Amino acid sequence: MASDNEKIRDESPTYPSVGPEPGTSIGTYIATRIPTLKPPMNKAPNPLNLLAMLSTQQWLFFLVGFSGWTWDAFDFFTVSLTVSDLAKTFGKTTTQITWGITLVLMFRSIGSVVFGIAADRYGRKWPFVINCVLFIILELATGFCQDYKQFLAVRALYGVAMGGLYGNAAATALEDCPAPARGLVSGMLQQGYAFGYLLATVFARGLVNTTRHGWRPLFWFGACPPVLIIIFRLCLPETQSFIERSQVRRANGNLTNTFVSEGKVAIKRHWLLLIYLVLLMAGFNFMSHGSQDLYPTMLQNQYLFSANAVTVTQVVANLGAITGGTVIGYSSQIFGRRFTIIVMSIVGGAILYPYTFVGSKSIMAAAFFEQFCVQGAWGVIPIHLMELSPGSFRTFVVGTSYQLGNLASSASSTIESTIGERFPLPPLGKTKRYKYGLVICIFMGCVYAYVILLALVGPEYLGRKFGVAHDYDLAEAAGAEAVDRVAHKGAYMSGDHDSSDDGHDKGTQVAPERV
Repeated sequence: MASDNEKIRDESPTYPSVGPEPGTSIGTYIATRIPTLKPPMNKAPNPLNLLAMLSTQQWLFFLVGFSGWTWDAFDFFTVSLTVSDLAKTFGKTTTQITWGITLVLMFRSIGSVVFGIAADRYGRKWPFVINCVLFIILELATGFCQDYKQFLAVRALYGVAMGGLYGNAAATALEDCPAPARGLVSGMLQQGYAFGYLLATVFARGLVNTTRHGWRPLFWFGACPPVLIIIFRLCLPETQSFIERSQVRRANGNLTNTFVSEGKVAIKRHWLLLIYLVLLMAGFNFMSHGSQDLYPTMLQNQYLFSANAVTVTQVVANLGAITGGTVIGYSSQIFGRRFTIIVMSIVGGAILYPYTFVGSKSIMAAAFFEQFCVQGAWGVIPIHLMELSPGSFRTFVVGTSYQLGNLASSASSTIESTIGERFPLPPLGKTKRYKYGLVICIFMGCVYAYVILLALVGPEYLGRKFGVAHDYDLAEAAGAEAVDRVAHKGAYMSGDHDSSDDGHDKGTQVAPERV
């Protein structure tokens, strides 16, 4: 009798391409955007059976990617959660301190390019380790900053380190993952961001202003867990998918030349797709930062929440985010990536009013469901980007599109803070107060509309295979013969291959690499 996992593999649905095929005219492509939104309604296996499909090594890859992404988020939000304290220490306004957030977002694109290319050329392992080493150094340095200029300089450097991790974490966690489980695992991975925010909120309450060092212990603590993450990653090998690509490059005789050729082919074929991914990720980053970065300040400044009340509200919001990302990531495997993103954006927009205009503790319910929607849409993104990206530059494209989107959205908190100061409220003693909720609501309404439009016009390659046998770019750059030798000799166990997958499609319709 077949096992549950074998049944899932045998019953895996076909995944039609909803992206532009070679030679498709612009008019034809545009005409297909609304019809292709129809949910494919793929069969939904038991989530526990999907998770059981992952091997021990695949689980370890997921956990190390999740851990790195969680602490990436933790270190980022340490500033967001201590804006008021930093302003007092350095004698600056809230808007001036938010430049520390803006600089991190701006410089992350540099890290994504440098570490993304390194990970695609030399492997996922060592760039990941170097990223974590830099986290340790720069978080400690932030805690020892003595003035505003030092603070901005250290945070800018931290942005470079932070930018290199996302693409690597996504590739490590997902590229060996079995195809039927990708949506669920993608949603779980993305919630490392919300989990990091949750941890930062909890530890900020326990470490900030509980000693004579004020806010500094939070940053000193942030430098400790990356040591464990480094040890974890050093104990694991390269992903099977990367090993497979390295074998093809080696079979072609020159790794570097083949890698450069792959880059030329990817740019020639996919330049328009790369631009689209940056625009899409700009919208998503505006969505997350616009709804989160200034939210604690709004609760404290506009609605006069105590430190404890802010902490509880943020914890509830992040529990909603974690739930949403996991559930909606799984759902995207059933309903499709684009359809899922659009639905979450519509529902999220509908909840904006209570999320920003309720001044009592009832706002916690709105915060839960708003972040359910924001991170629900985000739960689709890791695997959506992986499926859209050229295979040979998966880490670079996923990381760089994400971080260039971050660059475009880097001034979110500064924009909201600056505009908010045009809507003053009666001061509380010497503390100036502003209608930050009004600005967040209008800002996020515009962002949701933009994301809906981008998701509507974009492509989707649900269920795309990641093996070299299905990578036309690699075949052109390295030669079909080199690809065939590696694909058929059975020297790898790629996550989207099973014992019945010998490198051919077996009738399953998937999107080709050519766009």
